Amino acid sequence: MVDITHKISTLRVATATAIVKVSKQETIDAVVNNLVPKGNVFEMAKTAGLFAVKNTHLSIPDCHPLPIEFTSVEYQIEGLEIHIIFKVKTVYKTGVEVEAMHGASIVALTMYDMLKPIDKEIEISTIKLINKEGGKSSFKNKFPNAIKAAVFVCSDSIFAGDKEDRSGKTIVEKLESYGVETSHYEIIPDELDVIQEKTKAYAKENHLVIFTGGTGLSPRDVTPEALEPILESRIPGIEEAIRNYGQQRMPYAMLSRSVAGTLGNSLVLALPGSTNGVKESMDAVFPHVMHVFHILKGKNHDSL
Repeated sequence: MVDITHKISTLRVATATAIVKVSKQETIDAVVNNLVPKGNVFEMAKTAGLFAVKNTHLSIPDCHPLPIEFTSVEYQIEGLEIHIIFKVKTVYKTGVEVEAMHGASIVALTMYDMLKPIDKEIEISTIKLINKEGGKSSFKNKFPNAIKAAVFVCSDSIFAGDKEDRSGKTIVEKLESYGVETSHYEIIPDELDVIQEKTKAYAKENHLVIFTGGTGLSPRDVTPEALEPILESRIPGIEEAIRNYGQQRMPYAMLSRSVAGTLGNSLVLALPGSTNGVKESMDAVFPHVMHVFHILKGKNHDSL
């Protein structure tokens, strides 16, 4: 199955439909008046659909087991057609489109099974997805101009040439995948005044200023101390999202002192120095965090 462990959980909604077409009005009358010998068609088919949607992963090999937190089944009769509208909701890392279509199809098959003794020419058609919400397509941020970022690696050892940078390059790669242009990349020492100077200078020309490293608890980890006095607005929600995401995957994430805030029209982030830590931090908040630029644009319409 596709690896979804890096994804965040969001509200996912999907609505699917299927059509059961009978051959005569008498069949429709029997369904509506509950005169079908096998029982109440609407209720029996609905029950089958509820069972089916919760077990989709047992029938479709690549579907992930997921919590189904809401399901509704509605019917609309149009002439000799019974339209099934099947809606599913969950809060999870992946969508419920297949679950909704699976549920609709099982409702239709149950109707077919119950009606075949009284109508030999029933057809099932148009099993399709009507709508889905909650995935990437629901949270797209579009900007008229390119989003630019400056990336800084805070590390005495990497600055001295004793180690090779991986976390900074990971940020650059992640930004590229989100359509963000890295205009500047630099390795700097763990010096408070250097971090402050770089932030002030590059926040004027970039929408994003991202630091990796210096967020731990050693005496030389001073990135938070450098940034906190110069940030105009802290954004605790971003910091909490990063730590919460990391803590679910690695128990030491709570020790990181990630920082997020604004300076002018720029978003400033201080992320962990480890390659895995910075990757998880980016996965936790990107690309959704870029919605901040729409908010900042509201303050200054010339910011983008």
